[in-house]
Amino acid sequence: MKNAEKTIVRVGQGYDLHRLEPDRRLILAGVTVPFEKGLAGHSDADVVFHAVIDALLGGAGLGDIGEHFPDTDPDYKGLDSAVLLQLTLKKLRDAGFVPANVDVTIIAEKPKLSDYKPAMRENLAEQLDLDQTTVNIKAKTNEGLGPVGRGEAIACWAIASLAAYISSKQRLKG
Repeated sequence: MKNAEKTIVRVGQGYDLHRLEPDRRLILAGVTVPFEKGLAGHSDADVVFHAVIDALLGGAGLGDIGEHFPDTDPDYKGLDSAVLLQLTLKKLRDAGFVPANVDVTIIAEKPKLSDYKPAMRENLAEQLDLDQTTVNIKAKTNEGLGPVGRGEAIACWAIASLAAYISSKQRLKG
């Protein structure tokens, strides 16, 4: 079986945290969540998309979001993070990978997110071109501890698995 095809699976993790501040929209997984504050950041500060981007890049061995989309670059000022996610997916495809599944945990004291999780899941699955059964969104509080617990910030953890199909003569990039 010299030229046998095999599946390569990799896993990456991502994390992001942004401060909450007035006069910003709160966007999580591309969904606008009604709240009196939004997340501060260079782009739209979508902590979910940012954590997922880091998980995808990490799984492919391609560094992190700051290397590819630095907050010093004016091209990314106020940008919809869905654009960054699509650019990341192109980088993954170029390296021979596709996402297989994503699991996300959003940590926020307020607002309560349970009503918005289905829309977030649907949007994230659509952005990643995945079936919704392979995307999961969880929301937790920080039990009143730290900046998230005091309602000063929202954080997000993400884990992603990636797949690549290669023959023994091919070599993955990255």
